[in-house]
Amino acid sequence: MIKQKNDIATVKKKIADYFNQQVDVVVNLGRNKILKYTGELSGVYPSLFTVRPDDKGFLGKTSYSYAEVLCGSVRVKPRKAE
Repeated sequence: MIKQKNDIATVKKKIADYFNQQVDVVVNLGRNKILKYTGELSGVYPSLFTVRPDDKGFLGKTSYSYAEVLCGSVRVKPRKAE
């Protein structure tokens, strides 16, 4: 049996630490489609979190569940200061 490294509570805590910060988001859409963008983590809620993209091509905010991060289909990391 494979031992799990993380759980939902750990993912929630890690995402909550990035609140109101610039983050890099990588989304695996399947079929070799990868979406990468930067934005501000604008909302942290009990079952999901929202990111406001910096790119003007995006309309509004995007939201993701913590389970998507746990599964690996969404990756969020803090943006490096340039």
